[in-house]
Amino acid sequence: MIEVKIHPLGLDTEQFKFVVIVTRYQDKWVFVKHRKRDTWEIPGGHIDEGETPDDAASRELMEETGAVKFKIKPFCDYSVLKGDKFGVSRLYFATIEEIGPLPESEIGEVAFFEAIPEKLTHADIQPILFKAVLDSIK
Repeated sequence: MIEVKIHPLGLDTEQFKFVVIVTRYQDKWVFVKHRKRDTWEIPGGHIDEGETPDDAASRELMEETGAVKFKIKPFCDYSVLKGDKFGVSRLYFATIEEIGPLPESEIGEVAFFEAIPEKLTHADIQPILFKAVLDSIK
């Protein structure tokens, strides 16, 4: 069983492992596909050692989507409890204004959707994060 909770910004960022960036481009939602998987995911990834969550979010957005010009802001913090494993991370919202070529990375494809796609990599977590952003911008 997995439990995902949305929290206001303000959790201890020293504990964060990941950043996830719900992203819009030309009025569509941006999802990426890892080269080794056949499922879609919201852009995001690990926070590198010595990196702030904000820096990681900008880096991951550029690496995973080819974003060249964008606006990004922290949206909320969230926690995930899966069995005896507990983690906290930060969710961002971004709007891409300009996309360049996709950098050489683990991402094989970027696509733009009207709604969240069916086949998700983290189907027990990502819909909750997506809905949190969607509900606030309606």
